[in-house]
Amino acid sequence: MSVPEALAATRGELEDAAAHLGKLHDLRFKPMFGGLMAWLDEKPCAWLTPGRLALKLAPADQPALLQLAGASRLIAQPGAAPSRHYIVLPAALSRDTMQLAGWLAKSAAGVSRRSRR
Repeated sequence: MSVPEALAATRGELEDAAAHLGKLHDLRFKPMFGGLMAWLDEKPCAWLTPGRLALKLAPADQPALLQLAGASRLIAQPGAAPSRHYIVLPAALSRDTMQLAGWLAKSAAGVSRRSRR
């Protein structure tokens, strides 16, 4: 599958963040609906489309991210309801490896908490 350049760049940003956490080998991608779904430790953590990265976050972690300029709830397609779990990151944050790694860690922790319920 040929990956658009913008999607490849977004994937690279997430890979850099996972590498920063020492989890690059635990990150997997699967093509879905014209984008990529990312799994960390075998659990979904992110949705990537060209030029856009949305992290799956626990409800407790969402308000802090949503306060940042440019962050918003993912709307998967026009007319769809906003996601309750996925938050689109501001472009500047997705290019900041250290900050993105922190949010990716929160995503992974939130996924782990949800899986124990």
